[in-house]
Amino acid sequence: MIKPGAWLGLLGGGQLGRMFTMAAQSLGYRVCVLDPSDHSPAGTVADRHIRADYGDRAALEALAALCEGVTTEFENVPADSLEYLAARCRVTPAAAAVSVAQDRMAEKAFVRQAGIATAPYAEVRSAADLERAADTLFPGILKVARLGYDGKGQARVAPRAAAVEAFADLGAVACVLEQHLPLEREISVVVARASSHAVTTFPISENQHAHGILDLSIVPARVSESVAGQARTAALQIAEALDYVGVLCVEFFITAGDVLLVNEIAPRPHNSGHYSIDACVTSQFEQQARILADLPLGATDLLTPAVMVNLLGDAWAVSEPDWRRLLAHPHAKLHLYGKTDARQGRKMGHVTCLGGTLDAAIASAQQIRRELGIGA
Repeated sequence: MIKPGAWLGLLGGGQLGRMFTMAAQSLGYRVCVLDPSDHSPAGTVADRHIRADYGDRAALEALAALCEGVTTEFENVPADSLEYLAARCRVTPAAAAVSVAQDRMAEKAFVRQAGIATAPYAEVRSAADLERAADTLFPGILKVARLGYDGKGQARVAPRAAAVEAFADLGAVACVLEQHLPLEREISVVVARASSHAVTTFPISENQHAHGILDLSIVPARVSESVAGQARTAALQIAEALDYVGVLCVEFFITAGDVLLVNEIAPRPHNSGHYSIDACVTSQFEQQARILADLPLGATDLLTPAVMVNLLGDAWAVSEPDWRRLLAHPHAKLHLYGKTDARQGRKMGHVTCLGGTLDAAIASAQQIRRELGIGA
């Protein structure tokens, strides 16, 4: 066990790192963030900030010398950096597990090998692969295999010729072509798995997106117990197959007839799990710190229904939002990430609306969205 008072390290300085840092500090730990930005959300609240690239060996050496354990807030940290650190201190999750989620091809192949369904897809390494792709994959979504997120690095394509053009526009890098399916819902399951193999799941979130970015999450998800059970089982099966240690999110599509398909996995806390800060006994970020320090897992019971609304830079388009008006909703919990540049599509914060019933939480969230001009 890494005792409170010790140093924990974090690769990445974004908002996920910020919330991890605050959760770890609440448990009594000191946190050192390694991130190249001068003004990162996590770096501004950490006890120490090493400003360096994630592959900087001197910086990694300094992090390992200071910290007894290191984790990451995003999946695109170089796997060899995690391996370098793992030879010097405790690291969760392991580089091997993170590397699977860094590449959509590897990820989808892994999920299928674990016996779990995904949407039909084809691997695309050249325009010729698109010419050979099955007709059933059109219309489809062309996604870069690496470094895509929040709708970036994706293109909806209908005729085959449009896919070839989109492939060139994406830089002719490795992609997957995924069949575009009519969806009933999208849900996600956040799993916490310890090195002891103790494991738990958070309440399932129902997610709605706008322009490829998560708009809001509704908890508990409005799905049948059968679908919820299948999703939890599949997520746990993936975590087991990866021998995963840490917090992992598995996103699912639900199609007609309650068919469940894995969309993607994220080897870290997830935007759709932010509600857990206010609505669960233990948040996903506290769980991440507990696992890194080899402490027992906390309970994940849902204390109250909740709806999380993402606050993007778009809400600042005319002026800064009226926080007094937002907080006049007594069951709304505001979380801002300390970012000063409110760009369109940039995640600036979130608000979690709690309610005695799910309908009450949804009504509160929709009222706040109207007042902030979200989705107008």
